[in-house]
Amino acid sequence: MSDLKSLKFTTIPKVEDSPVMNRRAKLIERLEEQKQLVSEPSFTRTVQRWLDKDGEKVPVERRIKVHPWWRTDEKGSVVFFIRHGWKPIEFEKGKAGIVVGPKEKLASVIDTLIAATRNGEMDELLRSAASATKPKRQT
Repeated sequence: MSDLKSLKFTTIPKVEDSPVMNRRAKLIERLEEQKQLVSEPSFTRTVQRWLDKDGEKVPVERRIKVHPWWRTDEKGSVVFFIRHGWKPIEFEKGKAGIVVGPKEKLASVIDTLIAATRNGEMDELLRSAASATKPKRQT
């Protein structure tokens, strides 16, 4: 019993399900996928689904193609953009693309965006993109 007296006890903190943190985590996950797609063009994402086979639920892995979030302009320069759903996020009014230059710099731009997301610099853009894509409820 003397060992327990040497410990300090406290309440367990509640786990908060923050929508902001969820958006950050999802964006970081998708940016990491884009980074893998840069180095390996045939990269696919693996997801696990549950299917009903003969009355029993069975896990099945599916491979999903990852679409690139960059395009090459007429000058040969790469332009990167971030999608929320199927719509690109606008950083400024009418400007959704990030000029990368040669494709070799694409991984470093994605790293910069991941760092900005972790620091909370993308929160406002993600919030406005999420509110713009939500379906309007009919009353």
